[in-house]
Amino acid sequence: MTPRALLSLLLVVATGDLPATTAAADAPGARIFLDARAGTLVLDLAPMDLPANTPHHGLAQPPVATLEIPETGFIYGFRVQVVDSAGHSLPDELIHHFNLIDPDHRELFLPISRRLLAAGHETGAIRLPRLLFGVPLNRAEHVVASAMVENLTPAEYHRARVRLVMSFTPAKRPWPLFSASPWQMDVAFPVGDKSFTLPPGRSSRLYAGSPAVPGRIVGLGGHMHDYGRVIEFADVTTGEVIYRAAPRVDSTGHIESIPIAMLYGLTRLGVHIVPEHRYRIAVSYDNPTGVPIPDGGMGVVGGLFVPDHGVTWPAADPGDSLYQQDYRHYMRLEEGGGHHMMSMPMKMTAHEHPSHARH
Repeated sequence: MTPRALLSLLLVVATGDLPATTAAADAPGARIFLDARAGTLVLDLAPMDLPANTPHHGLAQPPVATLEIPETGFIYGFRVQVVDSAGHSLPDELIHHFNLIDPDHRELFLPISRRLLAAGHETGAIRLPRLLFGVPLNRAEHVVASAMVENLTPAEYHRARVRLVMSFTPAKRPWPLFSASPWQMDVAFPVGDKSFTLPPGRSSRLYAGSPAVPGRIVGLGGHMHDYGRVIEFADVTTGEVIYRAAPRVDSTGHIESIPIAMLYGLTRLGVHIVPEHRYRIAVSYDNPTGVPIPDGGMGVVGGLFVPDHGVTWPAADPGDSLYQQDYRHYMRLEEGGGHHMMSMPMKMTAHEHPSHARH
């Protein structure tokens, strides 16, 4: 099984457009439904018109949708696409980015809403081993979906929808063996946009925190922008480096990929982390241009986390000030909020190789 088949930032697998068999209550214009025959959970955003040759800032974007999960089970894959009014796939380049957020549970390292997945037009389909890992979703819990689209093609499309198709395992099945959750840690934590102005010359940024619950990181990767030198995730309490990677660049210096670390095998399940320790992400850059680059810097690590046996993933506290600030941002309730894709540090390609990680 290839690395691409094993891990991605958050799970994923391609599926086709198949008819729904079980529908949940819909938000205005958006919908979520279970196709039991296809083994998929499908989420559609509200329909929209896409005039030809129009960038994203010239379009009325689909509204943010809060939807209720119709069935309890596990997701182990996804694909994002744009479909026409008949459900036929349209060009992938129409989707700029898509985000799915769980407002009912907190992030591992922050009391903000848990990020479930993110995708852009280049993401394609990715899949986790469904017998091993799955992200649990419970009936009547909620997800918040948002997307940005653009149409730079010469064709126009009417009543198109952004569609998320998730591979779904019903709760009655004996698998997956491990209930897992995506996680991330960002040098721009705690809330808001993740990119920052990159100063000229050498620079670095870091953020440190403790996980809300104990468990094992079974895989992780990093994301940074051009001129990035090294990204690292370490246990500050013990001084042990869990993940350290330098990007692979092309002949022009642009980043092609960043190595991922597979931390599970036949005899072990990942690297154990605990709330009593502090963990740090650090990223370093070397900007040779001599001038600051707006939005030129970013540093994120993330991947898949398996809580200790008997540990329940913590619920979010809507009264927390950071939770409220983050909620306003991704719901687009404040100017400039929510129009950025969450970074995908574990998106893998055939060009990526194992990183220096603890074994």
